[in-house]
Amino acid sequence: MASNKNQRVGIFIDIQNLYHSAKHLYGARVNYRELLKELIAGRQIIRTIGYVVKTETTAGESSFFDALTKSGVELRMKDIQIFPDGTKKADWDVGMAVDAIRMAGMLDVIILVTGDGDFVPLVNYLQWGLGKEVEVAAFGRTSSGKLREVADSFIDIEKTPKAILKVK
Repeated sequence: MASNKNQRVGIFIDIQNLYHSAKHLYGARVNYRELLKELIAGRQIIRTIGYVVKTETTAGESSFFDALTKSGVELRMKDIQIFPDGTKKADWDVGMAVDAIRMAGMLDVIILVTGDGDFVPLVNYLQWGLGKEVEVAAFGRTSSGKLREVADSFIDIEKTPKAILKVK
C-alpha cells in the first residue's frame, strides 16, 4: 500500500513475540529504532506502544526496557503470572487489542507488530467495523499466514534493512 505523509499512525508492538522470534530464528535481537523508522515511512506517528512482561529474573530486563523507551516506544508492563502447578502465563493480547480499538478514532493506520494469529479478529474489526487501514509487521517465517492474509499490508521484518541485530 502507498503511504501518505498525512496519515496518522499508531504502532502496537507485541514485544515478547518479536523477542522470541528474533532469538529463535537468528540468535539476534530487534533494532527497534530502525524498525520504527521503516514502519513509520515518513508518516505522522501518533503513538507507539510496546507490551512487555516482567519476569521473575530481571537480569538485563531494565536495560532492555530502557533501550525500548529511548527508541520511542511507550511501554505497558505487567508481571508474569506463575500458577501453583508451575505453569506461566504472559500475554498482552487483550490489552493490545483494547488499546488499538480505543485509539482507532485518532488514527488512519494501525500497525500491529506481531505474528500472532489471535489478532485476526482484531484486524477484521478495525478494517470492517471502524474503516481503518491495518498493517502487520512480523517475521515472515514465524507469523500466522491468516494474519498476513487479512492485513492490508504485511511488512516482513526479516527483509527490513538493519532491523535485526546479531547478538555478540
